[in-house]
Amino acid sequence: MKILVINGPNLQLLGQREPEIYGTLTLPQVCSELELFASQFKGIKIEFFQSNHEGNIVDQIGNCLKAKVDGIIINPAAFTHTSIAIYDALKAVGIPTIEVHISNIYKREDFRKHSVSAGACIGLISGLGPKGYCYALSSLVDSIKKQTI
Repeated sequence: MKILVINGPNLQLLGQREPEIYGTLTLPQVCSELELFASQFKGIKIEFFQSNHEGNIVDQIGNCLKAKVDGIIINPAAFTHTSIAIYDALKAVGIPTIEVHISNIYKREDFRKHSVSAGACIGLISGLGPKGYCYALSSLVDSIKKQTI
């Protein structure tokens, strides 16, 4: 089973960007923790992608069909609130996707309380810190296995 983890703009700054909101782990550390967590599942391959550019994220989602990706975990970051293009790409590929946010978007500024992209996802995890990626992976694997039974 192949899972793609997509991280959006400014997430390469984790560990230094507003640590009171996002914590002190860097993006490579978050990815390493997720890989370690994934090792408990048999046959899971995780690939990571980060971009500050909306079109690159849309292209990566579009390539998922050719790359035979079984599931997507996405933290669209600021694009969460604005990107119809990411929403459309997720809908177009039809691959089970879970949206993740490190911070609780519903306890932040008003403009952050709405997710455009969540409507194209099977679920949304918000406010549980970097562990949210692990919860997303566990849920995504369960969902994909149920589809293949």
